Amino acid sequence: MLDRLPELIDPLSFADKHSELSGQIKLKSLSRLAPLLKDDSGVAIVDLFFSRQGRLASIEGKISATLTVACQNCLNAMDWHIENNIKLGIVSSLDEADRLPQDYEPLLVGEGKIPLKDIVEDELLLALPDFPRHSEACLKVKVSHDHQGDLNTEQSNSNNPFSILAKLKHTGVK
Repeated sequence: MLDRLPELIDPLSFADKHSELSGQIKLKSLSRLAPLLKDDSGVAIVDLFFSRQGRLASIEGKISATLTVACQNCLNAMDWHIENNIKLGIVSSLDEADRLPQDYEPLLVGEGKIPLKDIVEDELLLALPDFPRHSEACLKVKVSHDHQGDLNTEQSNSNNPFSILAKLKHTGVK
């Protein structure tokens, strides 16, 4: 496996040549993903196969990475493993995207080369949950009985905006 993948690729040319790309991309080079991570020192492993069958140019393969993200319950770092199989149909217009077979996602490209890291980053962002959480209960609130009593006392002694209503109720004012 190569440590270095090309920065720019021409997906249509690669599909015509039935090319393969295998290698690693550093997570810190993914500018939209890196701010979401607690630690961006890892890599994404990329295995992509470009092909053309008739008019359909496609990219199939697998992208995998272990992302260190913040658990949205306890805010501690946690590892989130992603192993995403991709099946992209290379299109140059929205009309072509509508005609893709159902099991293909469109990859809209114009003429020329596109950054490979954009494809990888898009797939990782789509696979990352909106609110990652530990699979086990990580947030446990422990309140001792003594502390609970202090909380009740503080609440009753504080200025309650409804205390005036309570006084009116006891005096019988209507």
